[in-house]
Amino acid sequence: MPVYSDLFIYSIILIALAFDFMNGFHDAANSIATVVSTRVLKPNQAVAWAAFFNFIAFLFFGVHVATTIGKGVIDPTIVDPLVIFAALLGAIFWDVVTWYYGIPSSSSHALIGGLAGAAIAKAGVHVLNAPGFLKIGLSIFLSPLFGMTLAFVLMIIVSNLFFRSHPRKVDYWGRRMQLLSAALYSLGHGGNDAQKTMGIITVLLFSTGRLGGEFHVPMWVVLVCHFAMGLGTLFGGWRIVRTMGMKITKLRPTGGFCAETGGAITLFAATGLGIPVSTTHTITGAIMGVGAVNKLSAVRWGVAERIVWAWLLTIPASAFVSGLTWWLLHLFA
Repeated sequence: MPVYSDLFIYSIILIALAFDFMNGFHDAANSIATVVSTRVLKPNQAVAWAAFFNFIAFLFFGVHVATTIGKGVIDPTIVDPLVIFAALLGAIFWDVVTWYYGIPSSSSHALIGGLAGAAIAKAGVHVLNAPGFLKIGLSIFLSPLFGMTLAFVLMIIVSNLFFRSHPRKVDYWGRRMQLLSAALYSLGHGGNDAQKTMGIITVLLFSTGRLGGEFHVPMWVVLVCHFAMGLGTLFGGWRIVRTMGMKITKLRPTGGFCAETGGAITLFAATGLGIPVSTTHTITGAIMGVGAVNKLSAVRWGVAERIVWAWLLTIPASAFVSGLTWWLLHLFA
């Protein structure tokens, strides 16, 4: 196996952190779209609120998702810096494309597709971890479904609780509850998404013999990944915020609270089980669930269809780019 210099390894780590920043930037909409669209917080206040809870999420969650990414997607024995580099480029490419067109897509699945594409280009399909991919594949469909169902049920409960209340009172309590739900969702976002980059950096360190032979996530990796994601959220991806918060359905503070709370519960459960789910899929499903409480026509299904197509294309598109990148790197290395 080639010996890679520390400079090369740390350069790839910087690229991984750039992806983590892009993840926070791209997925800022997941945490703040509802709280901005309901005007509970101004945009700059919302991103600061979300970024803070993104960063402190490491205090509440373990590293189960990072372990899944590091060992549960592809055979870690075939990983080398070129595989990681190609995987990151594939994921970043897809994030930039979907950000440019304002389409909410999964940075998590882009990274997983990137890993798969580079690994297949290097060693063939047999290096994919079938149980890991099955778990991730199920999460593509189940996380938005759970988010939608929980948000739908919560919206019905809240509507019944405030049925006879004055609209001003409903709005007053909805705004305060949404501050809490936005914080919870940002915790879930940071807890699940930052761990994906942790897994990438850790498997890179492990594959190059820099972890002493035992796969574990160093604390410095945990901290820098949460910092990079929080910083990305602070800058915000406003194109996607408009799609998430304003184009899918019309939201009020109580609806925003129900969507974020339903999404947060889903993320907490998935992170505890070590499942790398898409925060984008989850909150989009939750917003649809809130809109469907009033009537199905309240959801703009044309926008939803465009989002679903992006979900389905994410893994193959990022896999294709990363596989092509690995082949070119291998050809000219």
